[in-house]
Amino acid sequence: MASEEASLRALESLMTEFFHDCTTNERKREIEELLDNFAQQIGAWRLCLYFLSSTRNDYVMMYSLTVFENLINKMWLGVPSQDKMEIRSCLPKLLLAHHKTLPYFIRNKLCKVIVDIGRQDWPMFYHDFFTNILQLIQSPVTTPLGLIMLKTTSEELACPREDLSVARKEELRKLLLDQVQTVLGLLTGILETVWDKHSVTAATPPPSPTSGESGTVCPPRDLLSNLLQSPSSAKLLNQPIPILDAESEYMCSLALECLAHLFSWIPLSASITPSLLTTIFHFARFGCDIRARKMASVNGSSQNCVLGQERGRLGVLAMSCINELMSKNCVPMEFEEYLLRMFQQTFYLLQKITKDNNAHTVKSRLEELDESYVEKFTDFLRLFVSVHLRRIESYSQFPVVEFLTLLFKYTFHQPTHEGYFSCLDIWTLFLDYLTSKIKSRLGDKEAVLNRYEDALVLLLTEVLNRIQFRYNQAQLEELDDETLDDDQTEWQRYLRQSLEVVAKVMELLPTHAFSTLVTHHREGNEEPDSLPAHVARVFPVLQDNLEVYLGLQQFIVTSGSGHRLNITAENDCRRLHCSLRDLSSLLQAVGRLAEYFIGDVFAARFSDALTVVERLVKVTLYGSQIKLYNIETAVPSVLKPDLIDVHAQSLAALQAYSHWLAQYCSEAHRQNTQQFVTLVSTTMDAVTPLISTKVQDKLLLSACHLLVSLATTVRPVFLISIPAVQKVFNRITDASAQRLVDKAQVLVCRALSNILLLPWPNLPENEQQWPVRSINHASLVSALSRDYRDLKPNAAAPQRKMPLEDTKVIIHQTLSVLEDIVDSVSGESTKSRQICYQSLQESVQVSLALFPAFIHQSDVTDEMLSFFLTLFRGLRVQMGVPFTEQIIQTFLNMFTREQLAESILHEGSTGCRVVEKFLKILQVVVQEPGQVFKPFLPSIISLCMEQVYPIIAERPSPDVKAELFELLFRTLHHNWRYFFKSTVLASVQRGIAEEQMENEPQFSAIMQAFGQSFLQPDIHLFKQNLFYLETLNTKQKLYHKKIFRTTMLFQFVNVLLQVLVHKSHDLLQEEIGIAIYNMASVDFDGFFAAFLPEFLTSCDGVDANQKNVLGRNFKMDRDLPSFTQNVHRLVNDLRYYRLCNDSLPPGTVKL
Repeated sequence: MASEEASLRALESLMTEFFHDCTTNERKREIEELLDNFAQQIGAWRLCLYFLSSTRNDYVMMYSLTVFENLINKMWLGVPSQDKMEIRSCLPKLLLAHHKTLPYFIRNKLCKVIVDIGRQDWPMFYHDFFTNILQLIQSPVTTPLGLIMLKTTSEELACPREDLSVARKEELRKLLLDQVQTVLGLLTGILETVWDKHSVTAATPPPSPTSGESGTVCPPRDLLSNLLQSPSSAKLLNQPIPILDAESEYMCSLALECLAHLFSWIPLSASITPSLLTTIFHFARFGCDIRARKMASVNGSSQNCVLGQERGRLGVLAMSCINELMSKNCVPMEFEEYLLRMFQQTFYLLQKITKDNNAHTVKSRLEELDESYVEKFTDFLRLFVSVHLRRIESYSQFPVVEFLTLLFKYTFHQPTHEGYFSCLDIWTLFLDYLTSKIKSRLGDKEAVLNRYEDALVLLLTEVLNRIQFRYNQAQLEELDDETLDDDQTEWQRYLRQSLEVVAKVMELLPTHAFSTLVTHHREGNEEPDSLPAHVARVFPVLQDNLEVYLGLQQFIVTSGSGHRLNITAENDCRRLHCSLRDLSSLLQAVGRLAEYFIGDVFAARFSDALTVVERLVKVTLYGSQIKLYNIETAVPSVLKPDLIDVHAQSLAALQAYSHWLAQYCSEAHRQNTQQFVTLVSTTMDAVTPLISTKVQDKLLLSACHLLVSLATTVRPVFLISIPAVQKVFNRITDASAQRLVDKAQVLVCRALSNILLLPWPNLPENEQQWPVRSINHASLVSALSRDYRDLKPNAAAPQRKMPLEDTKVIIHQTLSVLEDIVDSVSGESTKSRQICYQSLQESVQVSLALFPAFIHQSDVTDEMLSFFLTLFRGLRVQMGVPFTEQIIQTFLNMFTREQLAESILHEGSTGCRVVEKFLKILQVVVQEPGQVFKPFLPSIISLCMEQVYPIIAERPSPDVKAELFELLFRTLHHNWRYFFKSTVLASVQRGIAEEQMENEPQFSAIMQAFGQSFLQPDIHLFKQNLFYLETLNTKQKLYHKKIFRTTMLFQFVNVLLQVLVHKSHDLLQEEIGIAIYNMASVDFDGFFAAFLPEFLTSCDGVDANQKNVLGRNFKMDRDLPSFTQNVHRLVNDLRYYRLCNDSLPPGTVKL
């Protein structure tokens, strides 16, 4: 006894020292080692049992329980049965004796340890494990403890970790399922009893929660017709919510937590009774009961506030239970009625939440609800729309429109932005559902749209209002428009999500959406200018803001330093700011709808689209002419960005209509309409003044993008002859003109090049004017590459001495432009690519000549290889074989082993990027059909396997590996006959094509590299390479080839099985299982008869008997699902046996 006491004191002192601030890490490690060694001793548990019953030190109790946990989960098989009986008896007694005084985290840990014993021994050796839990729940004194044990059992036994055999996991699930009905009955009883006990009873007692529900089953039809009326339990649902004492509240929260976890894994069945569902809904009301929360805050004490929060928490837990049931997609027929009942009761709650009365607006009511409760309610609505609407809507009596009305109120009264976003997601799901329904059943289109038209128009109007400062200033000003999250600010996300909803409504109701957005309504009979009367109807959205913007011209005055906007009153500035922000948002909306005016509906909606485009052209020209972007304002930090943004958004919106303009262009070509010419010319007049270094980047880039769209998408024949375009040509080719910022320079050069290179639509080849366009393109490229071509050294004029940094700038500026020009024609006609290469030929030769000089400057090499990669992808045919060979040979000569090692090992990420681009160029080369580049294959494979692979094989970094393996895969995939010669005659004679093998050493080396990659931790590389092998098997029957089948097949299977056993790439379990099946299916007999026994024999950490069991349990199934199930069973059980067999270390450690 004295020694136990001394050990306890020593342990307490060690624990206190370990957690003391002054203890060094070194000393902590020593203490940790001492404690670990003590825990490994046989019999350490006896001391721990003494510690648990004799100490009040939390650290000591936690440590002692950890020792028990380790013993039960890792060493239980080796514990003598007498000791097990003692532990099974002592720990529950300890829990019963102290559960009220133990800190909650110690009590929960002790519960988990007892459940862990049940996981191992119930029912065989611990037959009363579950009975004890049920008894605890049924005894009023220990009900909370029983519920904690029940929840822990559900968590640990229903979905256990892998430290059990598959057979045991299945047994446990079956045992638990047998208890479900009893458990649900007990939980229902607890919740009902608490509710009834605390309910305010009138003179006549209320009907029992089950009356009118479980007795007579209401047919679904009647339920549906009353779905949004008061449910049959409405009397109950209208009762005042009872005031619960703290103990009852705690007990109910535990019961609801248990239910939520049980519902996550039990199937929907009759065990989930109507009476249980009704009871859960009673508790869901706690979340939307504002009075209770109000009373708690009015009564003032902090205890009351906590009570109010607890009551809210009961509502959250009840909604969690409902959502667990809702998330199940597979609903048995007999459960459908219960679902309808759930919808009925939840919609009843939704009506309560969104009911508007004088005392409360809906929004203030939602603000007063617990945030988590509102989140859970939104989750319910999302699950209803995404999982069940399809099922429920088929009942003609389902009042879907009334439901949408409630959802509408709920959405637009959300107190937080996140809540509003979540509700918009639900509307998006609903709109997607409608769209797919219409697409799958075209005959019903009118009926569907008639049913929902009013709701959709309301939604559209309100979403549009929500993005406007005019209607929603307070909320919109809260949105952050500076901090980027996932490449967008909070404001951009808000706008984008709103516009997606607008676009989806547009798809369903094009006329409404368009007229709502673009028209405006005036007093009297005055018509909005240039708008057809039939669309001028809903309300003043775009037009009013446009009028404000277009009217600014009258307030511009000339001052000493330039032009000034003469609007200075604070109130006017604020109103102008709001109007400009709204105009900017609505221009984005107009742009987002562009896709609904093209294709089949072009003619039908032509006049509407023309109205929009004309107005956009007018707005962009106005902005450019009066130079609003350079105007001084009273509040420059606010109004100047607003004016720039409106101008940029008007250009972007016009760009969105480039496909409509292209379709108009082809129509105009037939009719030769002046209207189209005017549109394009005026647009160019708006764009050209903005292509200047004096214009802000945001506006400059919008103008450049519009120019690119005109040149690339619209391609009008007359574009090059427009004076404004000539002006841009002159500016870009003028050596003395100041260069635009990089991105803008690249875009403008792309546009000018495309004007000359891309074929004009609807014109025959002989009218394309290629000769003159070719000469113009050559002079354009010549001007753009003037300084670059001067860098080439030659005998007559040795290279000019120029500082390295200046040279680098010239290389960067020129190659970024040339690469973009090539990239933009890579998918175009042969003629376009021919002209492009003729213009670039000299620059390409200069690049090749300069390459060796810059091989040690990885940033320059990176840019040059980017350029060559784009050339190889787009213009390799035009470059011709001899020159392409020269380029490849130059690269192969330059990238020696030393150079590769320098790039990969010493130059960091830029060096690796250089090698990756080089490998990408080789990928293009090996994919080329025909015999042209076949002579390079030996040197490419040799470079990969003898030079690159040895450098990167052992490096943990993933750099270069993905590109190298892609190159090896492409080499095999596109050059299969380099390794396997197959003749038709041979396959006919032998019945199967057993090809003649060539270049076997290289093939084996490549396969070896793939095998090695599966032993490395990088999961992305593993996934990529597994996909490559599977693709080669699908396309080329890789696993069936003799060399693979006889020398590699089972090595690969072995590696993949080991990966599963070691859990190193667990995310890819499914893919690995399928690959093992595909490999084994080549030779199932060999797999079952030779490989499997051999694999088991080689497994360490399991005894002969266990190996036999593993072998017996692997059934000889040859279908994919059963086979992969057997693989995962083998892996799980092998891990389990190893865990069981972990031997206990000898030696005793005293504290």
